[in-house]
Amino acid sequence: MPSGPTHPPGESVQDHVAPGSSPTARRPGLPPAVLEKVRERDPAALAAFFDRYFDQVYATAHRLLGERAAAEDVTQEVFYKVHRAAHQLDPARDPAPWLAAITYNACRDLWRTAEHRLAKKSGSIEDDPALAGRLTSGVNDPERDLLADERRRLVQDAVNRLPEPLRTSVVLFEYGGMNHQEIAELIGVNHAAARKRYSRALALLATMLKETLG
Repeated sequence: MPSGPTHPPGESVQDHVAPGSSPTARRPGLPPAVLEKVRERDPAALAAFFDRYFDQVYATAHRLLGERAAAEDVTQEVFYKVHRAAHQLDPARDPAPWLAAITYNACRDLWRTAEHRLAKKSGSIEDDPALAGRLTSGVNDPERDLLADERRRLVQDAVNRLPEPLRTSVVLFEYGGMNHQEIAELIGVNHAAARKRYSRALALLATMLKETLG
C-alpha cells in the first residue's frame, strides 16, 4: 500500500474516503422479499428501493462527476433505468454493485458529451454542501463536525482532480460497493490493472492531501 500523509493514530488515506464514515453506508439493505417485489415493479417496493439507495447513487455520481447538477441528472437517469431493468435485479445479492455499474455507465456517457467536456474546461466542478451536511458525524460537537466537514471537502476536491480512470477506481471501490474484479469487468481491464489503478489513485491522493491533512 502506498505511503501517505501523517494522520492521527489508526487513520489512513482510505479512512478519509471509505464509506464507513457515512451514516448512509451503515444502513442495512432491503430484505430479499422486498427486492423480489422490486423485480415485479411493485410501487411500494420501488419507493422503498428509491429511499434506501438514492443517497448512495447520488453520492457515487457526484464523486465521479464532481458537479451537483450533473449528479442530480444522472441519479434520475439511474432510477429510470432501474425501473426499466428491474427484472434483472437479483434478490439474493446486494444491489449496491449493480447500481454502481449503472451509475458509472451513465456518468461515462456524460463524460463523452461535448457539453460536459466544456464544463470541465471552464472549471465548473463544485462541491455539494448539502451532501456534506448529511455526512456529519452526528456528534454534538460543532467544532469537531466542522473539522470533519472540511476534511471531507478537501478529500472530495482531491478526488475531483484525479484523472478519470483513477477517480473511477476509487469511487466504485470505496463508495460503490464493487470489488476489483467487478470494476475490471465493468471498465474492460484485467484484475491486476484494476488493482494497479486503485493503488495509483491512493498514491496520488496521499500526495495531494499530504499538506492539507497532515
